[in-house]
Amino acid sequence: MTDPPSPAPERGPFAHGASLAPFRYPAFRAIWIANLFSNIGSMIQSVGAAWLMTELTGSHRLIALVQASNTLPIMLLGVFAGAIADNFDRRRVMLAAQTGMLLASAVLASLAFAGLVGPAVLLLLTLSVGMGTALNSPAWQASVRLQVGKADLPQAIALNSISFNLARSVGPALGGLLISLWSPSLAFGLNAISYVGMIIVLSRWKPQNMVLPERKPMLGSIAVGLKFCFTSNPLRRVLIRGFSFGFAAVAFQAMMPVVAHDRMHGTEIDYGLMLGAFGIGSIQSALWIGRLRRRFGAEAAVVLGTLCFVGGQLLLAEARALPLALAASLLAGTGWVATMTSLNVSMQLRAPEQILGRCMSIYQAITFGAMAVGAYAWGALADIKSLPVSLHTATAWLAASLLMVFLAPMPKRSEGRVDMDPPPPSEGATHEKR
Repeated sequence: MTDPPSPAPERGPFAHGASLAPFRYPAFRAIWIANLFSNIGSMIQSVGAAWLMTELTGSHRLIALVQASNTLPIMLLGVFAGAIADNFDRRRVMLAAQTGMLLASAVLASLAFAGLVGPAVLLLLTLSVGMGTALNSPAWQASVRLQVGKADLPQAIALNSISFNLARSVGPALGGLLISLWSPSLAFGLNAISYVGMIIVLSRWKPQNMVLPERKPMLGSIAVGLKFCFTSNPLRRVLIRGFSFGFAAVAFQAMMPVVAHDRMHGTEIDYGLMLGAFGIGSIQSALWIGRLRRRFGAEAAVVLGTLCFVGGQLLLAEARALPLALAASLLAGTGWVATMTSLNVSMQLRAPEQILGRCMSIYQAITFGAMAVGAYAWGALADIKSLPVSLHTATAWLAASLLMVFLAPMPKRSEGRVDMDPPPPSEGATHEKR
């Protein structure tokens, strides 16, 4: 499955730069579909793990750590995964990661079916899946350029976000239904199966004009990526904004199962519907945020997204019934994608190809690392004080982060773009085709 350049129609949704333009590329289309089903499986497992933990323990910290287990490995292993993505065939790296996640999910399903899962085992195996995600993410982010043309890169990033949030809309409700009909073991088993399609597609994908990286020592490669990110003023500001948003925004997702279980006295289906509303908000946001960003800039998109999330988190803190919780989730989902997609695009457009995997891994390590730390911190605060106090404090942090407009403004449209600036001279590559 290769991608010969195909001429774009002059007009319509598939024209260069249009929202659906990346679907003209067969590889992107196949990977996007396979990834959609994989994401649905991941969301089903996420619902199963979070709900199972509420039944295994009453500790808010342990429940929040289920969310942290998905992001903590990105913080701890992300920069190494980025160096791996830049030193090895990114397709093979993704294949290894997907296979590892399949195995971890299969083990979790087997143990859950046998009734052998406790809090520690659940966290250990969700952490293992998170390690696979940490290895996969930089290679995945960096491979988008191999799937579409440069003009369609922002749209491809947005469509990948839509794929994830389509899954977030369907997966949680489906997961809640499956858990209520059977048990979390079924959710874990379906997630394991969902990796199969992605593994098959990646096995068949043969990227054209793929640059063979010049392999360098791991620590040296990491040092080059760190130096570039932290000496580049535009990238440094994006990293600050990612940390600031991620630390406080994670409180919503970490505390959502607690709100559904303890405050609303709801079922796993109620929790799934809340996650589904979050996903619907994310999808509709992904459809228009690109146009807003092109017209008004990344700063406007991030500020608007943060304000939406502030509103959603305030509503969640007061939610005691499903309608208000659904409204909170819809608003927060809108803000989540508006902010995270804008940060991601800003990084991708300013990271040279030779060190793209490292730049993206550093961004993810900082942003998702902040989420991991935040999930534990807000869970601990909920245990010490109360759930509303935790959510209100996180919201106050998020509102205060808007001051970053003055302290660390998002890069302007042409600032630091790699198609305008030469790549760093310290990174070489041999231009061989695979």
